[in-house]
Amino acid sequence: MGIEIERKFLVAGEGWRRVARGPGLPIRQGYLSAGAGPAVVRVRIAGPQGFLTIKGPGGLVRAEFEYPIPLDDAQSLLALCTAPPLAKTRHEVPHEGHLWTVDVFEAPERLAGLVLAEVELPDAKAAPPLPDWLGPEVTEDPRYTNAALAKSGPPAGAVKA
Repeated sequence: MGIEIERKFLVAGEGWRRVARGPGLPIRQGYLSAGAGPAVVRVRIAGPQGFLTIKGPGGLVRAEFEYPIPLDDAQSLLALCTAPPLAKTRHEVPHEGHLWTVDVFEAPERLAGLVLAEVELPDAKAAPPLPDWLGPEVTEDPRYTNAALAKSGPPAGAVKA
């Protein structure tokens, strides 16, 4: 079974930009199923590649199955999504032996300026050093899943860049 172990944070500073690798990867993603049951079914276009992903419930640890699909299929599936697709740019940011991903949201408009950082971990007890540009941790806050953001937008008071 595929397992994702990941911590997620709001981003409170710009320091990550100094060490980010390259210009970032444009991502568009939408949800074919989000909220009707325990699983979330996502379609994503990341650069020139399409992906279909099924995620189980959870925060820090959850089931995740991801499969590459043809780009044309991904584009057709995005048209079937229940909410407007998210658009964001993903940046890779190394920090003390860990690779963080920083997502800068662009669309829909209500998400523009939201910046989240994630780090994938080898196990749930791993404690990576935290960069000083991180804000509050939102790993266990279901309002900050990408599926919830696509459906409802950012929670009231969410920090935006």
